[in-house]
Amino acid sequence: MSSPAQLDILAIAAHRDDVEQTCGGTLMAMHARGWTTGILDLTQGESGTRGTAADRESEANAAARILNVAHREALDLPDGNVENTLVNRLKLAAVLRRLRPRVVILPYWQGRHPDHYTTATLGYEACFVSGLAKVVTPGELHPPHRPYKILYASLYADVRPTFVVDITPFAEQRLQSLLAYHSQYGAQPEGSGLFVPEEEIRERTFATARHYGLLAGVRYAEPFIQKEVCLVDDIMILPVQSI
Repeated sequence: MSSPAQLDILAIAAHRDDVEQTCGGTLMAMHARGWTTGILDLTQGESGTRGTAADRESEANAAARILNVAHREALDLPDGNVENTLVNRLKLAAVLRRLRPRVVILPYWQGRHPDHYTTATLGYEACFVSGLAKVVTPGELHPPHRPYKILYASLYADVRPTFVVDITPFAEQRLQSLLAYHSQYGAQPEGSGLFVPEEEIRERTFATARHYGLLAGVRYAEPFIQKEVCLVDDIMILPVQSI
């Protein structure tokens, strides 16, 4: 996909289809508010049980159109072996300087898959490095840039979220973005013990979103963690009823 001059929000994930599962609804909700959104996948899917890297690229581009993102690209980090190295931090910082997002969404920093929790740390440190004026990043040179806010998508983490985003109008579209990955979620024998059966994807996707929606009094939602304390100017307009 062609690159915009600047993004408002960039979701960074280890694998193609991670964003669709954890914050795809939020990207659509923010697009509907007029913000420019994008996705950076760190790997290309060459080590996946199902499909090829070429399959995943085609599917990721189809999903991006469903999610209404302005830009999507993938780096060349090894699938299954994402490492927090200086070389990788600089690769990621180069993208951050080029796209200049104000908000970055990362995976939660704990989880089953090493690529996911490594991406959280790698992404955070790349955001820091990107703002260092004397650090030179690979490729075309762009001025230093440091995102204002870093959020962590926590849908698969057993933690209470800092906040949730109402994705009710986009719940069906979010599911369709995930189902765009036919190589991963279509019915097939390879990896049948590892993947959710196609007939259960809708139920699981909507059940999880419903759970987080109930926490905030909406139908469907996606959860996030932020490490900073929120600042409130007017306690009379705090959302979500207490009793």
